[in-house]
Amino acid sequence: MIKVLKPGFYSSIQDFGRFNCQQYGVPYSGVMDRYSAGLANVILGNAPDLAVIEMTVLGLTLQFECNTFICITGADISPKINNENIQQNKPVEINKGDVLSFGRLKKGVRGYLAVLGGILSEEVLGSRSMYKGVTEQSVLLKNDYIKIDVNNLFSIKKNSLIKVKIDNFKGNVLEVFKGPEFDLLTPEQQSVLMSSKYTISKNNSRMAYQFEESFENNLEPIITSPVLPGTVQLTPSGQLIVLMRDCQTTGGYPRVLQLKESSINCLSQKFTGDKMQFKMLEY
Repeated sequence: MIKVLKPGFYSSIQDFGRFNCQQYGVPYSGVMDRYSAGLANVILGNAPDLAVIEMTVLGLTLQFECNTFICITGADISPKINNENIQQNKPVEINKGDVLSFGRLKKGVRGYLAVLGGILSEEVLGSRSMYKGVTEQSVLLKNDYIKIDVNNLFSIKKNSLIKVKIDNFKGNVLEVFKGPEFDLLTPEQQSVLMSSKYTISKNNSRMAYQFEESFENNLEPIITSPVLPGTVQLTPSGQLIVLMRDCQTTGGYPRVLQLKESSINCLSQKFTGDKMQFKMLEY
């Protein structure tokens, strides 16, 4: 078991999300940055989609009540074991009683903690991902206990450091495909949409990221239609909204673009004020 001493800010348990439930209005949920979360699991020898702890900006403090191995990836929040700095992107051995804590945020927004064998929290509708209204909790709380696999302990080579893709942290280009309503825009609007730079507003969360700049919009609302993570909606006021992992399952705003999976990962590691630009891909 792992005890939560300090929960940090919006720390939650997430895997790759819920599938085949959207017809009931249940969001996909899951880790915001699948690349980083999957990497943490793979380094430990886990399946990439096992549940991990997702941290946002501020790390949490945990005490381990058993021996295990962990791996931390994604945002660099200065991880420490018993106040000693540890490396990210490699296996770290944990002994019973060890305390994991975090310090200053150095890069990124969301960090991931994987545990050997995965986190064994309650599974609801085929996923361990926390989401308000689906699971009992939407975030981790002080004094929570997290169940992990203690029967899967074996030696791991700890001397290999994985080279991590840095696009999630340094890239400012979001690769996209045409959305269902893209061709309803005029050629001039399409050109402006693809050539402009957009600033991430303070309104960003696991549900959606909004941009500060407005975009000329004369499109009529559409009949409520399916949306999914990565869908870029154009509101009547001309605001662009990028739906993220906890987004609703349907919407009535024109869907002008659809982010590539890797671009969802990238956007999830960006701060308020960061500037992004779209790049069109061919199907």
